[in-house]
Amino acid sequence: MSGLVALNRPARWALRGAGLFAGLFGVATILAAGSVLFGKPAGGDPDAIVPFVVWFNFGAGFVYVAAAFGLARARRWSIALALALAVATAAVFTAFGLYVAAGGSFQTRTVYALGLRTSVWVAITLLAAWLLRRRPPA
Repeated sequence: MSGLVALNRPARWALRGAGLFAGLFGVATILAAGSVLFGKPAGGDPDAIVPFVVWFNFGAGFVYVAAAFGLARARRWSIALALALAVATAAVFTAFGLYVAAGGSFQTRTVYALGLRTSVWVAITLLAAWLLRRRPPA
């Protein structure tokens, strides 16, 4: 079974839109994290970069692109992948919070970025689950 779901036109376009957004978000994440890791950081205090967050974002960006493909193709496995991304991002956000609470140096934009990433993947997970699980397999 391919996991492909038969969808009506609005649901298909909603998933394609979510897939396009997730793919662009993934590419932007790869470029941003890659520039910090392999190039010149975009700004702020270079000593306030949190390496485990940047490495996570870099790797997760590639998974964002995979999830985007699954969403755009209406594959049921994209629900699990989006959920895994939401949970993993929330776990990194929690670890980051513990790091900051322990006195670690950080940039404020990291807090906002992790909050945004977590929210985006929770929303995409809910959308994908709502659109893909309520329909019988094709």
